[in-house]
Amino acid sequence: MTMTTGNFAKALWPGVNSWYGKEYGEHKVEYTKLFDTFQSRKAWEEDVALSSFGLMQVKGEGAAVQFDNEQQGPVSRYTHVVYALGFIITRELVEDDLYDVVGERKARGLAFSNRQTKEINAANVYNRAFNSNYLGGDGVCLLSSAHTRVAGGTFSNILSTAADLSEAALEQATIDLMKFTNDRGLNIPVQPVSLIVAVDNVHNADKIMQTEYEVDTTNNTVNVVRSKFPGGVVVNHYLTDADAWFIRTNVKDGMKHFVRRADDFDMDDDWDTDNAKYKATARYSFGWTDPRSLFGSAGA
Repeated sequence: MTMTTGNFAKALWPGVNSWYGKEYGEHKVEYTKLFDTFQSRKAWEEDVALSSFGLMQVKGEGAAVQFDNEQQGPVSRYTHVVYALGFIITRELVEDDLYDVVGERKARGLAFSNRQTKEINAANVYNRAFNSNYLGGDGVCLLSSAHTRVAGGTFSNILSTAADLSEAALEQATIDLMKFTNDRGLNIPVQPVSLIVAVDNVHNADKIMQTEYEVDTTNNTVNVVRSKFPGGVVVNHYLTDADAWFIRTNVKDGMKHFVRRADDFDMDDDWDTDNAKYKATARYSFGWTDPRSLFGSAGA
């Protein structure tokens, strides 16, 4: 896999006007709007569910107080994975390259590969949100109608009937998620934060969120959903399902990204061959803990 002067013969001769196909610019970082980021100092991180107490009970005169207890629930584990890539070039290629086709340019290429890999890994948590082959701590996929409560029972973070993105679907979704309760069925203040869509859905999402009145009607009725998303529309270029859409909520301990090793770039020379070696590595994990942090639909 060592790159030699033979791989880049044109780089050794004058007269080349441009080398293209390498640098097209980059999207801004997008995964930070899908996850909350934390630092880690362990091989893995675990979040453990805990039930709360139930409602107060009526105590009759002279009767004993009823006692309750909390319970430990499912465990969500984040196992950090190392991602790495590198390249090797001969000393002669470095010396004779007239255009800096190798070396610095390829080092920037490694950084680009690292960014793309991280974005894809992050988006895949959403891409697989409805896939029963990818399960969370409670034994079901991220978006499901069968999430279990520690104290018993289940809850759903999807629409009862899957629907494409629309004003009506968003209204129902916000109603459903605002009815979320804790594991003992007590009300909690859940609110939508941002609407997350693939590029295919961006115009539809913008129409819904930026129209003052009901979308595509002549009704003089206020669009009630546009004011309920302080984070606005988040477009992610790495989502693969054109009509799936997601709502991040204000629930903590939800969509998490752990950094075990920050992006690291290094280079060294091989003493025997004089070849130059470049490598980029990173170690991290993406996942979720509390499914109340996300609501969504796979589309109709």
